[in-house]
Amino acid sequence: MPQLSLHTPVGDITVSEEDGAIVALDWGWGRDQAETPLLLRARAQLNAYFDGELLEFDLPLAPAGTAYRRRVWDALCRIPPGQTRTYGDIARSAGGSPRSVGGANGCNPIPILIPCHRVVAGSGIGGYSGGDGLPTKRYLLALETRALQARARKAPLPGQG
Repeated sequence: MPQLSLHTPVGDITVSEEDGAIVALDWGWGRDQAETPLLLRARAQLNAYFDGELLEFDLPLAPAGTAYRRRVWDALCRIPPGQTRTYGDIARSAGGSPRSVGGANGCNPIPILIPCHRVVAGSGIGGYSGGDGLPTKRYLLALETRALQARARKAPLPGQG
């Protein structure tokens, strides 16, 4: 399976491709590196994301999982950048319980691209199993908030653009 690694502010990550779609994003540096057109596109989009220039990814994703987990991951992809939803919100959208949503998040094979970091507990930030855990989750949420604020500052006033 072709994979390509890159350095990011949350550590090294490796993106994997299979049959023309991204199937995994893992923390750490992959042993084998392949610069396929899709993996190069993924690397460019991830670099732009970490530079605060891109908030939504345009990549074909094919996460392996049960039908329920795929429903949860689809719901995660509908959370706008810079916003959060609770585990209960996602459970109401995808079915199941807040706990089962947490389990699906923990099994998300393509974190960041499938934004499980945007799901929080009703009583606080909740958990995160990627990178360094909660510091990584906080970093990703803050990154998106800063990028949105920067865009808002650059936006022309109504009638000026």
